[in-house]
Amino acid sequence: MINNFETLISTYIENRVGISEHFLSNDLANNLKQNLKTLNDNSKLAMAGIGNSEKLAFNGAIRSDSIYWLDKKHNNQFENEFFLQIEAFISYLNESCYAGITGYEFHYSLYETGDFYLKHLDQFKNNPSRKYSMISYLNSDWQESDGGELLIHQLNNNQKISPTQGKTVFFKSDELVHEVLVTQNTRMSITGWLKSDY
Repeated sequence: MINNFETLISTYIENRVGISEHFLSNDLANNLKQNLKTLNDNSKLAMAGIGNSEKLAFNGAIRSDSIYWLDKKHNNQFENEFFLQIEAFISYLNESCYAGITGYEFHYSLYETGDFYLKHLDQFKNNPSRKYSMISYLNSDWQESDGGELLIHQLNNNQKISPTQGKTVFFKSDELVHEVLVTQNTRMSITGWLKSDY
């Protein structure tokens, strides 16, 4: 686990985008994926909005995925296992990089065929608490023809990242404009933010 944490941090330092190919174990990714499918089958997901609770809007021309917020109150075995791993990573990040992270929030994200999310930053103008963005992918057997890549825009160095199962991506929320390209297959992830409230 520590090796995956160090990989995420060291690749972030090198390129402003951290990537660990196996941050989630295959077993955990499969269990989270099955949980997401069950939630979707039971119509528990909601259309994703743009902005936060103070200024929330819905615009399918900008973003067309569906989400479900993770919460310890759900007492889901696999979500709790995911939270434990995130908390261990936060401790490692704070100890090794003095990051000052004090909390987090995560949601499942489901993109059906034709869905996308246009260019955006993850930090709100009216609330700077989101410090780092993290996306963990739940897509086994993903093919290039499936699309749905995360496209991160950097000066002279745009980076296209395939959403393959177990992979986690990590970057500063106020720094990098990014988008999700149109997907040609069902695309699943857990997306969230490491936060600091001071």
